[in-house]
Amino acid sequence: MRPAAIKPPITIDHLNAVDIRAGTIRSVHDVPASDKLAKFVVDFGDCTRTILAAMKRERTDLGALVGIQALFVVNLPPRRMAGELSEGMFFDLGYADGVVPVLAVPERPVPDGTRAG
Repeated sequence: MRPAAIKPPITIDHLNAVDIRAGTIRSVHDVPASDKLAKFVVDFGDCTRTILAAMKRERTDLGALVGIQALFVVNLPPRRMAGELSEGMFFDLGYADGVVPVLAVPERPVPDGTRAG
């Protein structure tokens, strides 16, 4: 398999505008109105957020993700999907390349809310 083409160049200001933070997945819930979406409650240290992700078809045991620290984009506007509000996005790897996505995770645990960059 060949990786996707590299996207056009951006400025460092564009990159710095994306707020990527570590957060710990505290719980996972079904989204009954969707056959793709699951609802994750993620701890960012000073707050928790609900983040929806289309992972139902990618993983057989979403509960196994509880307690895992991963990276999330937290400065996207809230978005309503299948009647639920999502307050961020997983920063995962593989989807754009047609690979079953995996979570982007810190090398070792860091305080929840720690920023990338």
